[in-house]
Amino acid sequence: MSHSQDDNPITPVTATQLNRIAGHGIYSSATAIDPAAVNIAEALVATLNGTAGTPLLTPDLQKLTEQVRQKATFGFPRITADDGVKLSAHTIKLTTSEPRPVVIVPAGWTPFGWILFEYAYLQLALRGYHVLAYTPRGIGLTSALPDGGYLDAPWTSGGTIQVGGPSDWTDGSTVIDYAERHFNPSKVAFLGESYGSGISQLVAAHDPAARVDAVVALSTWGDLADSLYQNDTRHLEAVQKLIDFTGGPIERKFDPAAQQMLKDFLAGENLDKVVAWGKERSPSSYADRTNARGVPTFISNTWHETLFPANQAIAHFERLTVPKRLNLWIGDHAAPEGAGLTIPFSGPNLPVEEAFAWLDHHILGAPNGVPGWEPVSSQIMFTYKTKPDPESGQDVIIEPAVREPARSWADVTTSTECWYLTAGATDRRDGGLGTAPETGWKREFTAGQLTSATAVDAVITTGQAEWNGNPKTYSTSTFDRAHLAVWSSGPLQTARRIRGVPRLTLNVRSSCAATTLVAYLFDVGPDDTARIITHEPFTLRELSPGEDRQVTWQLQAAGYDLAPNYRLMLVVNSEDRLYSDANTDGSTTTITSADDSVAQLELPLG
Repeated sequence: MSHSQDDNPITPVTATQLNRIAGHGIYSSATAIDPAAVNIAEALVATLNGTAGTPLLTPDLQKLTEQVRQKATFGFPRITADDGVKLSAHTIKLTTSEPRPVVIVPAGWTPFGWILFEYAYLQLALRGYHVLAYTPRGIGLTSALPDGGYLDAPWTSGGTIQVGGPSDWTDGSTVIDYAERHFNPSKVAFLGESYGSGISQLVAAHDPAARVDAVVALSTWGDLADSLYQNDTRHLEAVQKLIDFTGGPIERKFDPAAQQMLKDFLAGENLDKVVAWGKERSPSSYADRTNARGVPTFISNTWHETLFPANQAIAHFERLTVPKRLNLWIGDHAAPEGAGLTIPFSGPNLPVEEAFAWLDHHILGAPNGVPGWEPVSSQIMFTYKTKPDPESGQDVIIEPAVREPARSWADVTTSTECWYLTAGATDRRDGGLGTAPETGWKREFTAGQLTSATAVDAVITTGQAEWNGNPKTYSTSTFDRAHLAVWSSGPLQTARRIRGVPRLTLNVRSSCAATTLVAYLFDVGPDDTARIITHEPFTLRELSPGEDRQVTWQLQAAGYDLAPNYRLMLVVNSEDRLYSDANTDGSTTTITSADDSVAQLELPLG
């Protein structure tokens, strides 16, 4: 097997490759898996299927494959869906006459399908599970040939991408049918990361025979429609990155109906149909089915998630009444669990270890600590300690971030503090954040320009660095006040434990009939260096020029410790690369505070 369209060969796995993935994660960009991660996966598969001409693995990985080989056999079938589509799959069958459970793993949205997490499948087999991994329809590397045809990689499935649609639900049930014939399992669990996590939840809710006994959903979505389009603002960058990461041309990977849906979304047309399409693909739309079936569900997400923002996953979690767990981590999509599914660590990778423990309890009946877990666990930004790495010069984590349990998401927030937007000191260019309402002021800026106040430098990789101890920093002096507005508190006398969903109320007018606002909440140190706490956009339409419109919206959830002597800074601009906007370049946006509607930031505390 080869991991690129350039036909790169599989090379022996090195400690350098393993260290790179452990220290930096599996992504080299939002649309590229680090070649080292793919090479490790391919080396494992080549060793297992006997196609490795020379030794490829490190001693630890070689030992792992030998341990699993002693207790299991391996297969690489193609499973035929109801409509004839062939799904690429991989099986690890335990050689025992004792009934054992199976873990089914739909692959994530990458060109490498099921192959990427081979290390995780071997770990599951050692824990006592049969494993059946498969690539959802349409996913996988497809290379163009000189004659105009296409060549699919061995792990690529046929058909076209349905984005978690009804065909994917049916395919999941077909895969369960195959597992029942091949393994005769005692129980069935689904484990998925990213795209595979959404499919896992949807199959659990729709399998006609209700055969799914537990679900693990890592870097998942609850409401796909809200993930793509909320507050009248489209999440353009996330969707474009997904399109760019399908492993082949859009006309080959998506059927005409899906192509039209993506075209409408990118153009901002027929958005009611786009929303309906997204709701159909949302596990939250079927929470009642999941509840009725009693499927224990493990959900993992990140505070700075750019593909499936945290609020929609939290809302879905709250609707579930089954045995459930919500882990919220520092970082962005797949950063917490990606490396742990791919390579061995010197110590436990908690995001993956807890997912496996969930299965061990609910599927194997293991008497572990899962019954004593609180339903919610929040990892707090940025309480980890770091030190410089002598080789790379970058900081590395020496103590992990603090995690806080809660009985429910509602219990995460214990009080709310109001910060009122004010005119600020007369000798300062910025507005203030104070403890008393203030009216009679206004702040203006020219809309339509990107500024250095942004959510991320890059989708996935900024958050991946954050997870590994290197959060993005901002120089607040570079914030161009001509194109944004700033309100800042004074140095805080006491720490603030931000826990929950902040809410912002503004009075807005524009010189045009529509405008977009993007609000950012920053933690600013004594040296004026900032780190982002949270953010969220909002688009206003049908404005009357010169007339104020009151708007209130929720920012994304946060678990953040603001230290004494640090400041809280609110920034509002008009554009971020992540989102669509309704701005007219050069228009003026004015933010005010009125007697009957003061501008305020409601800060959740815990």
